[in-house]
Amino acid sequence: MEPTAHFTKTALPGIGARYDLDTQSGRHLSVVVHQDGRRVLGLHDPEDQDSCRDAAQLDPGESLALAGLLKPDPVRYLRQHVEIDLVTEHIPVTKRSPFAGRVLGATQARTKTGASIVAVLRRTDAVPSPTPDFRFAIGDVLVVVGTREGVDAVAELIAGG
Repeated sequence: MEPTAHFTKTALPGIGARYDLDTQSGRHLSVVVHQDGRRVLGLHDPEDQDSCRDAAQLDPGESLALAGLLKPDPVRYLRQHVEIDLVTEHIPVTKRSPFAGRVLGATQARTKTGASIVAVLRRTDAVPSPTPDFRFAIGDVLVVVGTREGVDAVAELIAGG
């Protein structure tokens, strides 16, 4: 499914950026992305697009959870149409992880588990297909794809279990 939405971006110096979306039903939504990773989701008055009717502040974890609900899951789509036993999980790098501050290659995740770290989510950025020299930071969220057993093994590896 091709995206049909059109966002406009407005820089907010010292704050971050505001993204605006006018829906097909005539609603106006905005998301203010703060430099510290917070997001504020706004619903605007249809009669006055500059007037925000209601807003919800989301911390980075809440934003990630909401994005997971809104974003179509291509693996789930494949699973419905093809017999495939892959799962996708988000695995956090905590301060207790032995890999916080270390590079992806040091984990040997694919070799040890058969699962792949296909992206790293960091604050307001996503790093798709991280290279072996990509250095993890506390708070990163790893996007891992593999069998249930492989993904569970990566989670245990990253957690230090």
